Amino acid sequence: MAKRRLSNPKVKQVRVKKNRSVSGLLDDMAKTGFQGRSLAECTAALERMIKDRKATILLGYAGSLSTTGQYEIINWFIENGYVDILVGTGANLSEDIVDAIGKPYVQGAHHTDDAALFERGYNRYYDVYGREDDYMKMTEMIAEFILTLEPDTAYSSRRFLYEFGLWLGKKKIRSIVSVAAKHKVPVYCPAIIDSPYGDAALIAKSKKFNLVLDGVSDYVEFMKLSENATDTGVFYIGGGVPKDFIQLFAVTADLLYEDRKVPGRKNHGTREGTNETYYPHKYAVQVTTDSPQWGGLSGCTFEEAISWGKENPAGHFRQCYCDATIALPIMSQALSQRLKGKRKNRSWKGLF
Repeated sequence: MAKRRLSNPKVKQVRVKKNRSVSGLLDDMAKTGFQGRSLAECTAALERMIKDRKATILLGYAGSLSTTGQYEIINWFIENGYVDILVGTGANLSEDIVDAIGKPYVQGAHHTDDAALFERGYNRYYDVYGREDDYMKMTEMIAEFILTLEPDTAYSSRRFLYEFGLWLGKKKIRSIVSVAAKHKVPVYCPAIIDSPYGDAALIAKSKKFNLVLDGVSDYVEFMKLSENATDTGVFYIGGGVPKDFIQLFAVTADLLYEDRKVPGRKNHGTREGTNETYYPHKYAVQVTTDSPQWGGLSGCTFEEAISWGKENPAGHFRQCYCDATIALPIMSQALSQRLKGKRKNRSWKGLF
């Protein structure tokens, strides 16, 4: 009986080559397997997303990556127009300020005497150390900014971070929120209190200043941006609250409107038993170390998200199970070699 071989593409051997670009290495990795192939496919999907002029790109930035030398990559994405909306954790949107004001984090070890570190005034982020007094200087700086705001006035996290970014920019402090403010990229932080921003609010309160951050205003404002979107693409570094917040952009914006339809948006989907409309993401890329079988959103696959209406089954989505400190520098370096020129940021009329 004749053997019937599959006609699938052959696995190619990766060979060592002098002077090969990172982009070229990823091209070769795309012909292999496991997470090396996934990393290459994620980069290709992200490249395709960025080149789609009709796509609104939302970036989710989770965890505490700004302590590990990653935040300038996020600034690079913003400055080149590769992100239209940024959703981050409070840690990522504050801990970069420590480095930006000239108080660097230092390399350490994950096997160490943590009691001795505490005595010497250091906090440990796995194998990175940061001084507590530097952290408090950053927190006090945020509190100083808070005291310039209108008391007892409800701020969305986006408005708060925009004004903070402008304030930092005047001080020549190059952080994510200051770069985003300069380029008018809206930054949302749904869990902002769980970070130095919450600590700074306590300091302001001790000075009799009452800061009001309105989560409902955040959500309403964020969902209204859907009116100005055609297709959407999402890029998740990690998961957590930023991923959940952005995924909901596809499925709950319609609840703002009585007819359950986002004005001006087409190609919506419907499902049995509801009058809701759905606007699934056309592109989706995620780098995560979380596994799907535990049921959490951070590891949830995009295939599972199709059942919610969050991802388009005919779209382009890829996930790579990898440490972001490995994947993000490789992906961004390859993109810098593949993409020609800057992309124009989406304009958000009236938002700023």
